[in-house]
Amino acid sequence: MELVLGSDGAYWFTEFNGNKIGRVTTDGDITEFDIPTADSQPYGIAAGPDGALWFTEVDKIGRITTAGAVTEFDIPTADSAASGIVAGPDGALWFTEFSTNKIGRITTAGAVTEFDIPTANSLPLGITPGPDGALWFTEYGANKIGRITTAGAVTEFNIPTANSQPLGITAGPDGALWFTENGGNKIGRITTAGAVTEFDIPTAESQSYNITAGVGNTLWFAEVEKIGQITTDGQIFEYDIPTPDSAITGIIKGKGVSLWFVENTGNKIGRLLPNPMYIPMYTN
Repeated sequence: MELVLGSDGAYWFTEFNGNKIGRVTTDGDITEFDIPTADSQPYGIAAGPDGALWFTEVDKIGRITTAGAVTEFDIPTADSAASGIVAGPDGALWFTEFSTNKIGRITTAGAVTEFDIPTANSLPLGITPGPDGALWFTEYGANKIGRITTAGAVTEFNIPTANSQPLGITAGPDGALWFTENGGNKIGRITTAGAVTEFDIPTAESQSYNITAGVGNTLWFAEVEKIGQITTDGQIFEYDIPTPDSAITGIIKGKGVSLWFVENTGNKIGRLLPNPMYIPMYTN
């Protein structure tokens, strides 16, 4: 589903259907680690301030050391379907609760706090730290972008396109937040003051998923079988992936200029090296 660069220099990823956490080196060597809870449905993953990797499960937050030792912490609200997770500016991990309409916070000691989202059935998904010291998140079901302070105060902003289904979100190099519109087939940009601009993706029904800041003034985003690039002035370029119908979900900037991504149905981890474009594949 999603991946992140770990403190050990490898890339760590979640296996939603396999109930495992995976690790891939820059040479393409893959190791997998079992999650103790059966059918945990691991989704998001983040590098924690403690050097471990933290990930979301359907009812828990997991922690895995770079040696592969897994610890799990219960989320107070049952059936939360925890999704996105990110390290916050306060030294804790922040996560979205897709099914229970909350934003969660967990300390590295495992203490969980939950905050309600004002709009009912908002279906929060992606989350990222903003340049303003707050956390910004997508509301897939409510057609909004949310902002939560580290004290738990929530503000929401409407997206102009109806039923846009915002999904991934990241801080851009221009001081704004950038997000994907899975249903609207657009890339959105929101300032920290809440002003939204949208850019059409050339490929119809691209099913854009996650988004990450790249080198310079670029951001990169995942499509169902392409990698998209958008500049901060709204120019979009798309690059085909060798494996058809790969259903790319997670994408992050790696070491140097590289981009790393997950092929959810292609069952591969991909690496993209811009200029020239080169995409080696590592089969899981």
